[in-house]
Amino acid sequence: MDVIVKNSLRKTVAVVDYGMGNLRSVTNAVLAAARGAQVDVIWTQRPEEVMAAERVVLPGQGAIRDCMRELHDSGMYPAVMHALANKPVMGVCVGMQMLLDHSQEGDDTDGGQGTPCLGQIHGEVIKFDLAGQQQPDGSRYKVPQMGWNQVYQTRHDGAAPHPIWDGVPDGSYFYFVHSFYAKPSDTRHSVGETDYGQRFSSAIARDNIFATQFHPEKSADHGLALYRNFLHWHP
Repeated sequence: MDVIVKNSLRKTVAVVDYGMGNLRSVTNAVLAAARGAQVDVIWTQRPEEVMAAERVVLPGQGAIRDCMRELHDSGMYPAVMHALANKPVMGVCVGMQMLLDHSQEGDDTDGGQGTPCLGQIHGEVIKFDLAGQQQPDGSRYKVPQMGWNQVYQTRHDGAAPHPIWDGVPDGSYFYFVHSFYAKPSDTRHSVGETDYGQRFSSAIARDNIFATQFHPEKSADHGLALYRNFLHWHP
């Protein structure tokens, strides 16, 4: 079922419903971020609405192999690929991991081939290997990482942080639930980093694409700030 909130305004942001993702929470957060802005928000299963939207949010939750299968089976794959090539797109959680070339998730099935992804940002999705490591308080690291952790905004060649961080203090806390993390081939595509037994990329970006491993919709005011910045971002 499509949920559409129309204000008879010109700009539209589409939250893609391909059967996987924390859709209601994401849509409610985008709606909250859009209050007072010249933006219509739609939660949609219709490829034509994704094609027509000015910008797109790509959520994802669960196993990446299931997400990739549902993206194809739902008929949304061509519309999402068109969006990734032509308009601002924000990926969330597994929606971020799907943007890379390949995921190790699924290595224990089908002869250890893992899961091919969308190939929009070159790199690999890797499982945490934290066996035997201890946190600063002496407890063992758990996989999945579940809870609040800090995100450090990365700068490259002296440039300012990515504009979607505007107004968000460096080192702010965001909410994570994940066992795998992104490792971009080009470190310039890493725009946020987090420590969990090691330093890993918790936000990635390229051209018109910005994506987070954490859940902005579960991250209070700083998460809403990211969605708000995305709605006004002109890459």
